[in-house]
Amino acid sequence: MQDITIDYALRATWQAVTKMYNEEARKFNSTMAVGFTLLSIDPKTGTPSTALGPKMGMEATSLSRILKSMEEKGLIERRPNPNDGRGVLIHLTAFGLEKRKDSKDVVLRFNDVVRTHVPTEKLETFFEVTEIINKLIAEKKIY
Repeated sequence: MQDITIDYALRATWQAVTKMYNEEARKFNSTMAVGFTLLSIDPKTGTPSTALGPKMGMEATSLSRILKSMEEKGLIERRPNPNDGRGVLIHLTAFGLEKRKDSKDVVLRFNDVVRTHVPTEKLETFFEVTEIINKLIAEKKIY
């Protein structure tokens, strides 16, 4: 095995995935961030705006810009939360649902292609490793 750090392998791979998704999203006049947001919104009941940031691991200011852009493009609409008068639910429009399907198809294709090239046991190990890394970080056992 090459002498590379775990951090480098994760970062380089994620940058390649991000670049690939953004290139594909451009074909749909979109971005990876918009596609990821579409997939994070519950298509039936909507999603509270305050829940989206943590769900996506994104800062509120970045998410606000994305949501504003999506609203301007007619992908989403904001509605009052009937269970919390102070809150807002983000709902997908008919156009948003259509673009959500496009995003889902792209992600599923990526998964299908990787799964055909990587044996199940190796994928299971990959997921175990990512789970351990996330647990170590969450439990602050690294820093």
